[in-house]
Amino acid sequence: MVNEAFHIIAETGIHARPAVMLVQAAAKFSSEIKITYRDKTVNLKSIMAVLTLGVTQGADIAISCEGEDEVTAMDAITQAMVKEALIDSHVEE
Repeated sequence: MVNEAFHIIAETGIHARPAVMLVQAAAKFSSEIKITYRDKTVNLKSIMAVLTLGVTQGADIAISCEGEDEVTAMDAITQAMVKEALIDSHVEE
C-alpha cells in the first residue's frame, strides 16, 4: 500500500472539474484508490463520493493506493493534482 498526504492550495478546493480529472486518473488503474478528508474515506473512482467530501482550500487530504499498480497510480494521481493546480509541485510527507 502507498499512502501520501497532500495540502490543497486551489482557491475552490476539489470542485467538479478537478474531481472529474482525479476520478478519470484513478479509473485507469486496477488498484483500490481511496481519498480521506476529515476522517471520511471514500473511493477515488466515484465522482459522487469525492464531491460529497467537500474538500476546500487549505484542506489536508490523504490518498492511498493498494494493488499491483499502486505506485504508478499514485504518480498519476499526484500529476493530475499538480496539473489541476490543486497542490504544489511537491508532495508533503
